[in-house]
Amino acid sequence: MPSAPADARPEAPPPGNPSRVPPRALAGLLPFLRPYAGRIALALVFLVLAAGATLAFPMALRALIDGGLLPGDRGAQALALREHFGLLFLVAVALGVFSAARFYLVSWLGERVTADLRNAVYARVLQQSPAFFETTQTGEVLSRLTTDTTLVQTVVGSSLSMGLRNAVMGIGALGMLVWSHPRLMAVVLLGIVAVVAPTAWIGRRVRRLSRDSQDRVADASALAGEVLNAVPVVQSHTAEARESARFRAATASAFDAAVRRSRARAALVAFVIVTNAALLLWGLYRGTQAVLSGDMSAGQLGETVIYVMLLAGAVAVLGEVYGDLLRAAGATERLMELLAAPAAIVSPPGAAPFGPAGQGLRVDFEQVRFHYPSRPAQAALDGFDLHIAPGETVALVGASGAGKTTVFQLLQRFYDVDGGTSGGRILLDGRDLRTLALGDFRSRIAVVPQDAVVFSASARENIRYGRPDATDAEVEAAARAAFAHDFLAALPEGYGTFLGERGVRLSGGQRQRIAIARALLKDAPLLLLDEATSALDAESERMVQAALDAALHPRGRRRTTLVIAHRLATVQNADRIAVLEHGRVIEQGRHAELLRQGGAYARLAALQFTA
Repeated sequence: MPSAPADARPEAPPPGNPSRVPPRALAGLLPFLRPYAGRIALALVFLVLAAGATLAFPMALRALIDGGLLPGDRGAQALALREHFGLLFLVAVALGVFSAARFYLVSWLGERVTADLRNAVYARVLQQSPAFFETTQTGEVLSRLTTDTTLVQTVVGSSLSMGLRNAVMGIGALGMLVWSHPRLMAVVLLGIVAVVAPTAWIGRRVRRLSRDSQDRVADASALAGEVLNAVPVVQSHTAEARESARFRAATASAFDAAVRRSRARAALVAFVIVTNAALLLWGLYRGTQAVLSGDMSAGQLGETVIYVMLLAGAVAVLGEVYGDLLRAAGATERLMELLAAPAAIVSPPGAAPFGPAGQGLRVDFEQVRFHYPSRPAQAALDGFDLHIAPGETVALVGASGAGKTTVFQLLQRFYDVDGGTSGGRILLDGRDLRTLALGDFRSRIAVVPQDAVVFSASARENIRYGRPDATDAEVEAAARAAFAHDFLAALPEGYGTFLGERGVRLSGGQRQRIAIARALLKDAPLLLLDEATSALDAESERMVQAALDAALHPRGRRRTTLVIAHRLATVQNADRIAVLEHGRVIEQGRHAELLRQGGAYARLAALQFTA
């Protein structure tokens, strides 16, 4: 039976409505910023100093115009000019040093927070049960780990700092203008309000379109990831053109969403630039009139013009930063969805240690009932009852859909049995699985899946995956036991050979022997074999079967083994065979006994052995 149907309900909450992603969604980043409060404070200090140096420039320029350019004694004038230009140079040096320090600190902060965020999201996703990955596309998760975190990095490491710097400069420039020309700036303030209100309205539309654009990019990434993981199937069905067309449609949808977002943002930029230029020109016009009427000196006019330019520039930059914040708010919300997604299976608080591994584990299934979430009316297991003694080898046989793989899924606690006492329970050495720490009991289970998994690493690292501290000699011993040593030694770099993504450089039988070697090296007291020899040729199957038989009694102790078998010839020597039908055990016994009974097992055997 499949582990879960494709339409199972997701464990993660569905994506939020793009129109309901406020900038306050960025508050989700606060836990990632708190550890670096000292660096943030230092960056803010340099930010204020840089803004202060910028605001000091107009004052120095005013002193230069009014004190160094007015007619007078040539010698005194030359001396004054040197002093004023020296002051301007010191202001420029201070601005450069403070800006560089601020830039480095905020860039470091952006990189660090982004790395921490990626690590947290990735760790959280790894805690999800298999049902999560059956309903959430891998490409969607990867898009959030890359595209969305990049947007967050842009905000934390650049845009937010620029926004704060320009906010300080804008407030400072506004304060200087109000202090020097209060009546003039009363009108300017009204103009700024007239700019900010429409900017906020346009910004809300940019926010909605930004989230929609990010979702469309994620859809395209998910589609590409799915197809690239199945290239042989695509090519064998000559579906390259169809898949290319699907991807073009997905990227076209992403492009259209990006164009709509860019159009709205372009309108926002144009509005900010035009309105700020109007404010600047109006302020310059009024200042020029004041100079002509004698109410203002030339130096004051120059100072006022630069402060107005600083104020207008600050407002323009803040408009741009607001657009970045809106995009980052959508990205942050999508990342927080993954971080907040509850794991369906967790370790109970205060779980007692399972105890040292010794003889094989005792396994008891007591009237287990289980329904997949999307099929609440159809039981995958219905009153499943099976008791396996320590060191016993039990084979599960039956037609597809009988519940064999579901037994393995529940035994590893990828799912829980149905709630309440009616769901039964699963015991390991007399203890309910739900009372044990996940890592504790899973470390005592070794699994050889039907579809062998090989990672993009060397052969040695693949075999060592279950025991990272194993020596090279132990790795080689496990490979020999799984009859994998000969072909591994013949590879260009032996055990150090990179096996490629999903082990594409190996045959199916070789990948299966790598998986068997990995399970043997783990040396767990409970071994689960899901048709472990299905991908092997007849000779390899004979060798591996012999290796597995020898591995059942390692170092004088017995290992409990549970085997899913489709080919009955591979389990004739099992201590016991359990026949499953419709999620329950209908027969059990040894091979010969079940044949004599003439029941379901005998019918299966007749079909296979006569064929």
